[in-house]
Amino acid sequence: MMKITTVIFDMDGILFDTERLVLDNWKQVAGRRGISGIEDAFMECIGTTMTATREIAKRHFGEDFPFDEFAKEASEVFHEAVERDGMPVKAGAGELLDYLKQNGYKIGLASSTRRAVVEEDLRMAGFLPYFDVVMGGDMITHSKPDPEIFLACCEKLGSVPEETLVIEDSYNGIRAANRAGMTAFMVPDLLPPTDEMRNLSSRIFESLSDVKKEIENNGI
Repeated sequence: MMKITTVIFDMDGILFDTERLVLDNWKQVAGRRGISGIEDAFMECIGTTMTATREIAKRHFGEDFPFDEFAKEASEVFHEAVERDGMPVKAGAGELLDYLKQNGYKIGLASSTRRAVVEEDLRMAGFLPYFDVVMGGDMITHSKPDPEIFLACCEKLGSVPEETLVIEDSYNGIRAANRAGMTAFMVPDLLPPTDEMRNLSSRIFESLSDVKKEIENNGI
């Protein structure tokens, strides 16, 4: 493996504890609307774009499911929570970003969320200046597990896959990183590591603080 010069982060579930928050929002809205089985559908949506999420929801609840109304209501609940409590930053996120920036790594973000939302979330947390390139799901054609977003982010950073590390929490994200020919570190959030994830990930860590310790102590 070549020396890592570039690190690409996912956002939800990696930098922010937003997947748990969004799941709570989906449950709340589903309860209002008398919808059951929402958690199973949500778990399939982790790491995918809004388009893919819509398809998954309609597969679970039928073509007549009013996904756009549901998503809008859930988004309103989400933003109310963030305005009330602040952006839920994952432990060690700021310290890892600071270490990478100070040590000359190129830093990218590749999220399935729309770019405007990604940049606003990063701005609210004070993280936006750390990133050399920010890509959202609305900038690509194919959602993770397709490697398109990682390859495009890598290219914009002026890097090559062999020198790129991806930090992900979702199964689809780890699959995409692997298909892109990049090193993958998994930091699980809602989805526990499986045998497949252990095979596809170079390492699995409990937190971003542990990732920082690994890079400091052993280099990448």
